[in-house]
Amino acid sequence: MGTAKDIVLRPISAAEGNAVVRRVHYSGKVVNNSQLHIGVFLGGKLEGAMQFGPSLDKRKLQGLVEGTGWNEFIELNRMAFSEALPRNSESRAISIAMRMLRKHAPHLKWVVSFADGAQCGDGTIYRASGFVLTSIKENKSILELPDGYRFSDLTVNAQGAKGGARVKAEVQRRICTATLTKGNHILNTGAASLKPYLDAGAKYVPGFQLRYVYFLDPSSRERLTVPTLSFSEIDRRGAGMYLGKPRVSTDAPSPGVTLREQGAESGAPGDQPGGGGASPTCSLQSFQ
Repeated sequence: MGTAKDIVLRPISAAEGNAVVRRVHYSGKVVNNSQLHIGVFLGGKLEGAMQFGPSLDKRKLQGLVEGTGWNEFIELNRMAFSEALPRNSESRAISIAMRMLRKHAPHLKWVVSFADGAQCGDGTIYRASGFVLTSIKENKSILELPDGYRFSDLTVNAQGAKGGARVKAEVQRRICTATLTKGNHILNTGAASLKPYLDAGAKYVPGFQLRYVYFLDPSSRERLTVPTLSFSEIDRRGAGMYLGKPRVSTDAPSPGVTLREQGAESGAPGDQPGGGGASPTCSLQSFQ
């Protein structure tokens, strides 16, 4: 099987990255605005993908670091690794990917990603890879219809969001199927309220969403505008999650413990819709 030192990272096409995400990621869904796709190869075979792109709500996140330019930060949207990859591949891949960003995208100052505890884990791999924890909040982004279909509030409400129209249509179809009534009123009011969806039986998925930041430029950390949270705060708030279920401890893994064993994630929505996040990491970009 080899070791983590045997993996090779190199850019791949969006089609290749999306195929891996659909095959391996827990959500099976891609983030349509991902712009940078890095493949993780073992023995010449593509076994994983890391996808980066602009945050859906860039204006909201830009202020996390004072003085950040519009194109000086990026989001890790998806991190999906197959079980064929060796132990510790996740942390090694993050390390290599960050070096690639520093070299080939020097304008980038920091990376943000979200751990989707409501559906995956609480971000063990981030804590083991040099990210800082900047937010823990109860899930108020991912909703589930009575038939089990999940979608992001940002996806259905964001004007012009890629994939949003398709998600709205799918939600409408499922509501119509369940109620035997037309669901156009849910989608065509032009309002951003979620009340029609909740009235149709949608419920928030229980759990927490955690926001992590990695500083490509160490000086950017000095300009962080929100407090960094101790990792012990995860346990204190009862936010420790594994595969969407509460767990007793969320301590950073000891050397040799992989993301797949700990259930951490990437890139799932926090401030992002998606499924923020290795087997896989759960990123918080809108479900699409």
